Amino acid sequence: MSMSGSQTSFGLWIINKAGGLIYSRTYADGLAQLNSNDYLILASTFHSIHAIASRISPVPGSSGVETIEAETFKMTCLQTPTGIKFVLLTTPSHPSPETVLRRIYETYADHLKDPFYTVEMPIRSETFDSKMQVAVRGA
Repeated sequence: MSMSGSQTSFGLWIINKAGGLIYSRTYADGLAQLNSNDYLILASTFHSIHAIASRISPVPGSSGVETIEAETFKMTCLQTPTGIKFVLLTTPSHPSPETVLRRIYETYADHLKDPFYTVEMPIRSETFDSKMQVAVRGA
């Protein structure tokens, strides 16, 4: 497994408010390679767990699942006020996935200005891919 440095971002999912995966990219080796159907199922499952977690929380107004940590990776979620979820998969020792997620959110928000993009629909754009890669890498 290649884990170059403590700040490796393995991948990104963007999940719409209905639980559909609208964007998914892998940025580093290390995670299991799944087919597109598996990613759709994972995104939908995460969306459901996130919703359940926010409802069962003893604290009113909980934002749901924010971080899931495992021995070999960490999932960090940023949910926007409109319900879009950005899920970043990183090394467990990544120091600031929240900062990366804010850059990703800003990049996504900028993409909403594209008159050819319909909100909540899958994103298939090489320009968006390039901008996301910059946001994820922080370069």
